[in-house]
Amino acid sequence: MTGDLVLDIAREGIWVMILIGGPVMIVGLIVGVVIALFQALTQIQEQTLIFVPKILAIFITMLLTLPFMGAILGGYMNRIADMIMVGG
Repeated sequence: MTGDLVLDIAREGIWVMILIGGPVMIVGLIVGVVIALFQALTQIQEQTLIFVPKILAIFITMLLTLPFMGAILGGYMNRIADMIMVGG
């Protein structure tokens, strides 16, 4: 196994991680900003207000993107398994 192949596998692994975590993180960020704006505009300083909507939004996003996540991870695993069987 050459250094170039290891770097390609690592680069693809990082890209898969970004693709899988990206939608969930973006939704969490957007919901957090919206709730922070709501808190700033209404001057409601309840610290627990942000958690429930953010958890619900992330859970719904995960349910909706689960097939996409599974397909991405399955494809990556198939490529890694093929490299293992071929020997490099």
